[in-house]
Amino acid sequence: MNSAPFQLSLFEAPRAALRPLPPKDQVLAKADHLAHRLSRDLGVPVRLAVTDNRSTMVSFRRATSALRLRVHHMFLDAPEPVVQAIANYAGRGHAGAGPVLDDYIRGRQPLIRQDGRKDTELDPRGRCFDLSQVFDRVNAEQFEGAIDARIGWGRMPRRRRRKSIRLGVYDHQSKEIRVHPALDRPEVPAFFVEFIVFHEMLHQLFPSPSRPGRRVHHPRAFREREKKWPLYEAAVRWEKQNLRVLLRSSRA
Repeated sequence: MNSAPFQLSLFEAPRAALRPLPPKDQVLAKADHLAHRLSRDLGVPVRLAVTDNRSTMVSFRRATSALRLRVHHMFLDAPEPVVQAIANYAGRGHAGAGPVLDDYIRGRQPLIRQDGRKDTELDPRGRCFDLSQVFDRVNAEQFEGAIDARIGWGRMPRRRRRKSIRLGVYDHQSKEIRVHPALDRPEVPAFFVEFIVFHEMLHQLFPSPSRPGRRVHHPRAFREREKKWPLYEAAVRWEKQNLRVLLRSSRA
């Protein structure tokens, strides 16, 4: 496999939480195609591992001889702008590519397996923020209490070299919101945490519809409603200015 442009790895979930994966021959063909696209764009060999990871959708390690890249299988069918964002994010270190990938991931939550955690393991209490209080406040002010979901902090990635770019995730099946613990820090403003929670709550109102050949990440109604957040512009601006800091803190 050393001479190939990609290396394929598939990691199975526990049986109770296993989600269907594409057939292996399809994964191989699509992974080969994706690795060649990235290698051609970056001008370096790409060693690509395809995962069924639950928490880290994209991770990488740059070396002098190749880019070692691990991506969730959702990226095997990614459109060209998303592939370009992977190249910019992992190969060139452009922080501005993060929101493109984050948006793509949020629109494909049903493809991410669940781990069957017990209720007690979804803890909303953090060092700086109690997400249950944030949820209740946003639910009352923005949704008239109509959102029915549980919320808690996610887990910090175990490997320091992994880079997580998902600040929040909503699971439609379990009706659970998980927020990245990198946001549970004193330097993160409360309005930004509220915005991330608000964004994930919107997914319950506006599920991502499927269309032939593609999935609409965020419907127009979702985007229009999101922009009505009182501090929307400030939240988007803060994320762009602090994305690199959040990525570093996600590995602390």
